[in-house]
Formats: sequence, structure tokens, C-alpha cells
Amino acid sequence: MSIWFDVARVASALNVLLLLGLASVWARNYLEIRSKYPLGLLVFAVLLLAENALALYIYLVDPTLRDWFTTDVPAIAWRAMMLLHVLETLGLLFLAWITFD
Repeated sequence: MSIWFDVARVASALNVLLLLGLASVWARNYLEIRSKYPLGLLVFAVLLLAENALALYIYLVDPTLRDWFTTDVPAIAWRAMMLLHVLETLGLLFLAWITFD
């Protein structure tokens, strides 16, 4: 089960980095053009960043939850959580590709 935990941690960390980059671009765009579209993207990025930062905190920092996740969570649940993190990473990679292009 440790592999699922590691993949979820790496995907969450990558998501945080991608969201920081995307949020900075969308914030700059909002400040330049004052449109609702970049504001909506910025709010989306901030909320998703909060979710991924909390997941990363749980996976890396909080000793109680980290130990519980690594020992007591069934493998099927870890596979599902890891898959969600990886799918989110793929979606953010696509958004980053079209944003930075």
C-alpha cells in the first residue's frame, strides 16, 4: 500500500505547484482585463490549491492522520484516492499547457 501513498503524495505536490503557476497567470490576467472569466479561473485555482495543500499536509506533516492513512486505510480506498489525485494532475497539466502556450 505504500506505493499508493507515495503516488498520491507526489501527485498532490505536483498539483500544488501547477496551481500556484496557474493562479499567478490568472491573477495577472484578471488585474489586466478585469473580466469575470480570469476571476473565475483564479477562484477555481485557489479552492483547488486549498484542497491539495490540505491533502499534502495530511500526507506529510500531521503525524496522526499520516499514520492512520498508511496503516488503517484499505488498499482499495488508497487506489481510488491515488487515481483521483493522478486524474486531477492530468487535468491540471492540460490546463497549464493551454494557459502557458
